[in-house]
Amino acid sequence: MFNSAVLFAKHHTPNSARVLARRAMLEAHNTKLRITVPVVARSEFTNVYHCAIRKTASQWVKAVFSDPIVFRHSGLLTYDPRYYNWSHPNLCPPGRVALSLFIARDRYDKVDKPDDHRAFYVLRDPRDLVVSSYFSNRDSHSPMGDVLELRRELQARPKKEGLIFLIEDLAAKGRFDSLKSWVNAPESDEVRLFRYEDLTGEHQAEEVDALMRHCGIHIPPDDMATLLARYSFSRMNDRQGTGAVSHYRKGEPGDWRNHFDDDIQEAFAKAAGDLVERLGYPAYRR
Repeated sequence: MFNSAVLFAKHHTPNSARVLARRAMLEAHNTKLRITVPVVARSEFTNVYHCAIRKTASQWVKAVFSDPIVFRHSGLLTYDPRYYNWSHPNLCPPGRVALSLFIARDRYDKVDKPDDHRAFYVLRDPRDLVVSSYFSNRDSHSPMGDVLELRRELQARPKKEGLIFLIEDLAAKGRFDSLKSWVNAPESDEVRLFRYEDLTGEHQAEEVDALMRHCGIHIPPDDMATLLARYSFSRMNDRQGTGAVSHYRKGEPGDWRNHFDDDIQEAFAKAAGDLVERLGYPAYRR
């Protein structure tokens, strides 16, 4: 009952009120960390920038980097610029991890960043992005931006037509081009690309450790095991309660095969071009 009430409130509260509430929650969380968690090691970097495309477990990344274990071994607090109207010139103050920057590479490059910074970009098989975005926009995502308009369009169509409509919508919004901008950019020491499938897969501990080390954060194995167990997808789903529509849904690599047919694949190829091949994911097979 409680979780259903929370879900109802989440979907019927104005976006501006939710932003203010989230800002207050973030500030309270960071204040609690400063007061209660001793820092045993500090990252060598002033800022870390978490860049991504939507539907790449950004809420999971946020939860992990907001955990006391990460703060204890880095001294870095989290910061979501969306809660502050993108007002800070460096996207975030010093000593912070800027979270969930859904921006193209050229916009990121224009940000005035400190010399000692690191960034990571989380990508995913774009076909799974389409499927995840479809179910999220149709069923569960909070009503922000054009979500409600999209929801009406998707709920009015059979699944196949809805997926094709969404593919065309994502292309029109430049989502596939944004993903390409990161993959096509020259390699650098400051920016590293990570795959959603690796960060959530069989070798998660090694991949998350590599991510943390890229950010100048060294977490002992026992603490890493505790951290990852705390934020397993099954646990995060359980927290939403029975009957809630899971924001994490399945998250399984290759789930697109359960939903794509030749017509959907043709629409996707027209919209995304050679993106799948450029990213190194397996080609479509009938």
